[in-house]
Amino acid sequence: MPSPFFIEYDININVYSGIEQKRRGMWLINFTKIYCRIYQNCMKAAMYIIPWRISKILKGAGSILQLPEFIKKKKLSNILIVTGPNIYKRGLLDELEKRLQQENLSYYIFDDVSQNPTDTEVERGVEILKREKCSCIVAVGGGSPMDCAKAIGARIARPRKSIRQLQGVFKVLRAIPLFIAVPTTAGSGSETTIAAVITEEKTHHKAAINDLCLMPKVVILDPKLTVALPPSVTAATGMDALCHAVEAYTNDKYNTEFERDLCRQAVKYIYDNLYTAYQDGENLTARQKMQQAAFYAGRAFTRGSVGYVHAIGHTLSGLYDVPHGLAMAMLLPQVMRAYGSAVHEKLAELCDVCGIEAEDASTQSKAEAFLQWIDKMNEKMGIPKYQDMIQKKDISKIVRWAEKEGNPLYPVPVVWKKSEFSRFVNQLYDDSKENM
Repeated sequence: MPSPFFIEYDININVYSGIEQKRRGMWLINFTKIYCRIYQNCMKAAMYIIPWRISKILKGAGSILQLPEFIKKKKLSNILIVTGPNIYKRGLLDELEKRLQQENLSYYIFDDVSQNPTDTEVERGVEILKREKCSCIVAVGGGSPMDCAKAIGARIARPRKSIRQLQGVFKVLRAIPLFIAVPTTAGSGSETTIAAVITEEKTHHKAAINDLCLMPKVVILDPKLTVALPPSVTAATGMDALCHAVEAYTNDKYNTEFERDLCRQAVKYIYDNLYTAYQDGENLTARQKMQQAAFYAGRAFTRGSVGYVHAIGHTLSGLYDVPHGLAMAMLLPQVMRAYGSAVHEKLAELCDVCGIEAEDASTQSKAEAFLQWIDKMNEKMGIPKYQDMIQKKDISKIVRWAEKEGNPLYPVPVVWKKSEFSRFVNQLYDDSKENM
């Protein structure tokens, strides 16, 4: 039997060891968060020397028919139209095709783009563009065709680099073929962003290519193209636009007052028009305002960036083929609540912008009132509250991918380490099981 001295000594060693391990763990966490903020401050400084530009905008009912004339003036030919199968089947390209034929402009329609475009689809598009010798890319659809079109352009500019090698920030740095974006939804904001989100088909990993050269030269906002959208798509894409605006606004690291004002305008347009567009799809005024909101939000997060809603949402879309907007709608209020007091002031400001009544004048009360409005909108539009697609075996992968995407780039209100991502995703999983 050991002496009391050695028992006491052993206890002291264990206690000391535990304290030291805790200190080291805290140091590691603090180092990670400090590193993220240093990285973001450097990015913020770089933002002021980046040559931001604004796309040429053609808008109004029937504005898509101005496209052939514009292309002809640019003396371009052999147009690659990138779209989704449903867009083509719904006849949204019929009038454009007639006008292109009248102007004797040759074109090829590539409509093999899924709701989460893959690197394989991008490569098929690259092959077609090369074979048909296309000098112009026109993306017609939601965020998926636009992202695919951007990635096709990136691969043309950098033929020796794979999609994986191009993912990240400023890895293209070369001009792509003239790119024109024609959104048929009001949500992704891809028509004004520098990002293209692509899923690797083999691994289901979803990540973004970010480069200034991917921003469209021309954007056509034609509300008539959104009239035939199913209410569920109107809802999901509209909430996607809201997520862009809210995340960019609460980040507030890379933003200037210009981006903050765009966020406020976008949120107000969505508050006033989304449910109207959802209920009455043929209301062109509401449709036009939603397109404008998506454009403003897209321009805002192009500089202001998104946050952990997107970091986690991208993993869910990639793993389970969940529509991007749906993932954003479900995650937005939950991530914002997880940030806690760090976002109360900003959310309270958005509450005031919308004129939402709160229980009292405190920032916390106003912030919660704004999030409750999001909850109610989701409920009214049939968007589920719980992420019941999450599988237990995938949680570690979701956490790993989300942290890799979010840190250090996203200037979020609160920096999360792996343990905090894990806690959040596990809570999502538990909540979904409890409410099945």
